Amino acid sequence: MIPQQWTPPCNNQCTLKYAALIQIPWRVFCKKGCDSDGETWEDCLGECDEICYKDPVLKDQQWSAYIDRSPGAASYSEECFRACVAGCGYKFDLPSEKVNQVHSKRPSKPPTVEKPAPPAVESRPPHESGHTDDIPSISA
Repeated sequence: MIPQQWTPPCNNQCTLKYAALIQIPWRVFCKKGCDSDGETWEDCLGECDEICYKDPVLKDQQWSAYIDRSPGAASYSEECFRACVAGCGYKFDLPSEKVNQVHSKRPSKPPTVEKPAPPAVESRPPHESGHTDDIPSISA
């Protein structure tokens, strides 16, 4: 058996698509799409939503979303979703055009509003004498 045959074809396609060292996390999420339990394309997409976006772990406790194992940052969640959907596409042998048209059902976060810059701090003129009153003059 040659190494290419050690893993299912879907996983091999994920390895080829996300071959760069910095793409390893996305390769993992692509393979999660390949290995999803969903019987249909829609089920697989639903699993990608669950995997890639933070949800509260405890019911009615929004703060518990912080302990969810999803990627976290919005851009990482979107990249995770794209990779997972690619895996679903490989699993169900769908053309890349259809896979690229898929978007998460999660609402995208509104753009962050920049905070106004704090007012400039007024600087004090330097003390004219050689020493300052608030620092003790102790010689070593």
